[in-house]
Amino acid sequence: MKTILLGLTAFLFTVNIQAQNKNVKSEVTTKITTIKDSEGEKKLIKTQEINENQAIELMDADSNVLNKNTKESPINVTATTKITADGVTRLIDIDRSAYYDLDGQKYQVTTDKVGYTMTFANGEKKAILRKTSNNNYIYKAKDKTSYGYFNQEGNLVLENYDEATDTVTATTYILNKE
Repeated sequence: MKTILLGLTAFLFTVNIQAQNKNVKSEVTTKITTIKDSEGEKKLIKTQEINENQAIELMDADSNVLNKNTKESPINVTATTKITADGVTRLIDIDRSAYYDLDGQKYQVTTDKVGYTMTFANGEKKAILRKTSNNNYIYKAKDKTSYGYFNQEGNLVLENYDEATDTVTATTYILNKE
């Protein structure tokens, strides 16, 4: 009985002393923004979690050398962003909140409960953006509904259908990188 107990204890200790085969790095950043406007004070909480995983690979895995060199292997990076606005938490792949320019006019795109809100620089609401199932957006202004998406450079592209000419025109809001 004593031998079995000592054998199980030794086995449990050896399970914990196994080599790690991954380099793992995790970073969580939380940003709280307080917005004061005519409707009162609102808090916007943005939590971004970045995980980096790298498998450890040996150069001479089959050799009898005690200390073995590692070789470079790719790093897998995953980032998730959670935004809490007005008590509602959403999971966002890429946060597109930023300033955009069109014909000298500056616009701000910010997250809201179910998508994005586009406002003029003075805070006046211009339009809303709602995500569709295929990672595009429906742009809805007072008298205009358009189809939109973000291109490779991060610019907002809106495509409008003109019934009179039976054509589709594209309007591009340029991402302000200042």
